[in-house]
Amino acid sequence: MADLDQLKTKYGSVLNAIQQSGVHLTHVHIQDNKLYIEGASPSEAIKNRIWDQVKLVDPTYSDLTLNLTVDPSLAPATPAAAAQKTYTVAAGDSLSKIAKQFYGNANEYMKIFNANKDKLTDPNNIKPGQELVIPN
Repeated sequence: MADLDQLKTKYGSVLNAIQQSGVHLTHVHIQDNKLYIEGASPSEAIKNRIWDQVKLVDPTYSDLTLNLTVDPSLAPATPAAAAQKTYTVAAGDSLSKIAKQFYGNANEYMKIFNANKDKLTDPNNIKPGQELVIPN
């Protein structure tokens, strides 16, 4: 009969990788005389890294059943989206003036225009009250 603690020790690096990768575990137990691990991975790439780790421990993984699905909702929010700034256009503003304020260089105004093409059709035509995305 397989021993849960022994198998957890054997596959400790796999369990650590699972924990560090944001995989959500639903089951870890002995089933059919094997260590049974079930859960959901944030991405296919993470799922593949976990399998790579399994194969490093035991290429045959004859004493392990690993059932991982992919659930993109488990992925952490991207830092770039969280760090994105916005700016509300004031009277007398131009994209060049806003670019100078945020980037220190008025010639960077096209960065702002390109990030706001859903709101702007002409870089010389902005209106007070418009909320613009200021890309990093």
